[in-house]
Amino acid sequence: MAQKATKALAQSNTKRLNQTLLITLTLHTLFFLLRILIRTPSSYRKTLLLYVFFSGPQLLINFLFERQSRPTYLADGSIKRSGEDLDAKGLTEYLWDVTYWTYGCLVVVSLFGDWGWWFWAVVPVYSVYAAWGAYKGVRGGFTDAAGVPQPGAASGSKRQAKMEKRGGQKVTYR
Repeated sequence: MAQKATKALAQSNTKRLNQTLLITLTLHTLFFLLRILIRTPSSYRKTLLLYVFFSGPQLLINFLFERQSRPTYLADGSIKRSGEDLDAKGLTEYLWDVTYWTYGCLVVVSLFGDWGWWFWAVVPVYSVYAAWGAYKGVRGGFTDAAGVPQPGAASGSKRQAKMEKRGGQKVTYR
């Protein structure tokens, strides 16, 4: 059964990485073609610097995904390593968000000019917003703005309060 899951993960990773590589190559090629056709040679330097600065993180993320998630096979065709799960929650999700947002920015910049890179500023702004929300949640004991405890808060539930009122849980030892 574990081999079936390994094969499924390897197949899923291969499909998604191939799709991501194709989209990345297409969008970056489109960017360069449109920049060469539309821009004057005097603005190439500025455009190239902005391109490297703003699309560099996405290219590094793609390289990271290739290294960690591309399955490796033995000589007989069996799977040596299926790679990390590309659908994992947390940091992997955030890295996919950066990748997709960069794709959108590349399209905007390709069609409308270098000012489109300003859309990339949404990523760090959202990161600060999410970090601030997490900080406030930890600092406030997971309460809302009015001080009402939220589900999963450390203060306990109504059931726990009723049990404490009745004398708490009785623990018996044998």
